[in-house]
Amino acid sequence: MSEDKKDIAQRQQEAVEGIRWNEAGLLPAVVQDARTLEVLMFAYMNPESLERSLTSGQTWFWSRSRSELWHKGGTSGNTQAITSIHYDCDSDTLLVKVVPEGPACHTGENSCFYREIPLDAPAAVTEAPGADSGRFAVLGELERVIAEREANRPEGAYTTYLFDKGVDKILKKVGEEASETIIAAKNKDNAELRLEVSDLIYHLLVLLQERKLPLDEILDELSARHERPRRD
Repeated sequence: MSEDKKDIAQRQQEAVEGIRWNEAGLLPAVVQDARTLEVLMFAYMNPESLERSLTSGQTWFWSRSRSELWHKGGTSGNTQAITSIHYDCDSDTLLVKVVPEGPACHTGENSCFYREIPLDAPAAVTEAPGADSGRFAVLGELERVIAEREANRPEGAYTTYLFDKGVDKILKKVGEEASETIIAAKNKDNAELRLEVSDLIYHLLVLLQERKLPLDEILDELSARHERPRRD
C-alpha cells in the first residue's frame, strides 16, 4: 500500500471511530447530488454498510424494515457513485454526495423529496453578497435536466435520441457544433455565434453526462489552473 493510501486509510479509520451511532447502532444519511446539490434521499447506515460504501465507492444502507443491508441500485441499476462523505458537528449524521446513475426514488422520480407543502408566504431567495453563482445557474439546471432525460428517456425528446444513439452520435454532434462555431466566428456574425456556442455547450453537457463526468469537476479543474502560479 502506498503512503498516500495508508494516510487515507488511517484518516478514514479515525473519522469512523469518532462517529456516534444511535442506540440501534445506526446513523442517518442524507444523500445529495454532487452536481446539482439536489437532496435525493434519506436512509440509515450501520457500521457494515458504511464500510461497504467506503470500499466499493457506491452507497450501501441498512434497511430497518427488512433488517438487512441493501446496495442502492443493486436491483434497479440506479446506483450512486460517491464523491464525498461528510459528518456533522455532533458526529451523528452523514451527508453523502453522489453522482447518481438513475432516479433515487423507487417511484421513478429523480428525488424522493418531490412532493411539496404549499406555504402562505415563502421567503424570497436572494443571492448572497458577492456571489456569482446565479450568473451560471442555468448550466446547473441544464445539467440536471439532461441527467433526468438520460434516466427517464421521455419519448420524442432530442436528448433521449442522443443517449439512445450512443457516444459516437454525441461526439459527432459535438464536432459539428464546434465546426459551426468556428465558421460563425470567422464570419464575424455574433448573433449566429451566440446560437452555435449555445448548441456546443449543450452537446458538451450531454457528452459529460454520458461519460458520468460532473460539470463540477470541470469547474474545479479550471479553478485549479487559475490558482496555479504562472511560469514565464
